[in-house]
Amino acid sequence: MDILEYHRRTKHRPDAYAKGPASIDWEAQPDPFRRYDGCDIVALPLEGMQAPSTWASLWQDSGDRSLTTVRDVGCLLELSLALSAWKQYGGSSWSLRVNPSSGNLHPTECYVLASGVDGLVDGVYHYRADLHALELRCCFTSVNSDSPSLALGFTSVHWREAWKYGERAFRYCQHDVGHALASVSYAAATLGVNAADIRPLMITDDELAALTGIDRAEDYPEGAEAEHPDCLITLSGGKSGSLTGSDWLSLAQQGSWKGIANVLDRRHFYEWDVIEEAAQATRILERPAPDHPEYCETPAIISQGIRATDKAAQIIYQRRSAQAFDQSAGAISQQTFFTLLDHTLARRHCPPWNALPSVNGINLFVFVHKVDGLKPGLYALIRDAESSEFQNRMREQFVWESVDGAPEHLGLYCLLNAGTQRTAANISCQQAIAGDSAFSLGMLADMRGLEAEPYQYRQLFWQAGAIGQTLYLDAEAEGLRGTGIGCYYDDFMHDLLGLSAEDYQVLYHFTVGVPLTDHRITTWRPYQERR
Repeated sequence: MDILEYHRRTKHRPDAYAKGPASIDWEAQPDPFRRYDGCDIVALPLEGMQAPSTWASLWQDSGDRSLTTVRDVGCLLELSLALSAWKQYGGSSWSLRVNPSSGNLHPTECYVLASGVDGLVDGVYHYRADLHALELRCCFTSVNSDSPSLALGFTSVHWREAWKYGERAFRYCQHDVGHALASVSYAAATLGVNAADIRPLMITDDELAALTGIDRAEDYPEGAEAEHPDCLITLSGGKSGSLTGSDWLSLAQQGSWKGIANVLDRRHFYEWDVIEEAAQATRILERPAPDHPEYCETPAIISQGIRATDKAAQIIYQRRSAQAFDQSAGAISQQTFFTLLDHTLARRHCPPWNALPSVNGINLFVFVHKVDGLKPGLYALIRDAESSEFQNRMREQFVWESVDGAPEHLGLYCLLNAGTQRTAANISCQQAIAGDSAFSLGMLADMRGLEAEPYQYRQLFWQAGAIGQTLYLDAEAEGLRGTGIGCYYDDFMHDLLGLSAEDYQVLYHFTVGVPLTDHRITTWRPYQERR
């Protein structure tokens, strides 16, 4: 299958949504937590909230710490992938995590690779978010380096999303990988880790599957849902003697494995073969050449939000998805608006861009509803100058006027002055949250390189997820709240922009505003039995 065929097939239209289940049994959701029975379990400390970094400090100088102990690993995972709360409404309860997920279904799994880390046996571990613990899947029998090395491998259980979203689930799984990568980068920055230590390690999908053990058929009994390899990042890449992707793979191949995967859902009423076809079409078959990204060289705007001087750990921990926005709320300030957009620009030493294999190729089209000093209308933020030629393909009516008061480096243009609330809501599957907010936006990706390198389809979604994570956290720091929107009418957005070819496609929508709180829902702290 050509990946653009998958993308075309899974577009939403008002009269024909992407194929999904005809009914859902909400009382029989898949188990949200993968485990490997028979593994030794290492409980991780819960000390991440003690990290002293403020939110504003993350946009200034990079830290100089390294992650060398089990405490460091515990703090990193607590601030990136752990549970952040339990919620209860009536007789139902559910967990939230630090990293957001489409439908709160969490298809992303994380594997920790440790060598020379104080307090951990050298090996490959699976992270258990429900326990905030590590399962030792593979014990290394030899080590190539005396220097501490740490890496994280990410995989996806596609069924978790497909259970609810059907064929479009492959898209959402890739979003979630991007959110997870960004979450790790923000957590590392909060702990003062040197930004240069975090970088992707270029290996093939087959190599990552072998490294994480997800290719071990004997460890997945009949009915146990498959995991698909996503990416590998190092957290000690700038240190002398740190292990490479090949080093980790060699250790894993010679190691001693154990553990049997649990079955997440024993009732697969629907099968979505196209998801597996999309995964096969975007496989990384050869190690990609290192990317040479274009970074913004202008220093980031330092957040002046009402919570900018709060601990970054607290901002990360309290992140939530808004369920509704206050329509009566006033406009947000220009400073807030410009700060949120500025932080979506890729910078070499600012989170979350060091964790991503690709940072260019996505531009933002913003529906401004309520921003002081800006007329409501459609605006464009050009993040990627190399793909700006699409301007010539857009509607002739767009004026492309620079925005008075906007920082010069921001690349923000007004395209059209008009009320945008109804249009934004209609395009986002008639969801009021896209129109009741201060602003919403669509992320338009340059798809022209997919014929030669179809795996970039995944990486563009990762980048979109990372942009979303940046907006989530910055909104919290500004006293606002954000929500990712995966349901939108793809071609309605393209028609609005005047795009007819498939060279550019919208991959994700997002919205930010003043949230309404549902006080009927009770919130509990996670891991209370350990505190």
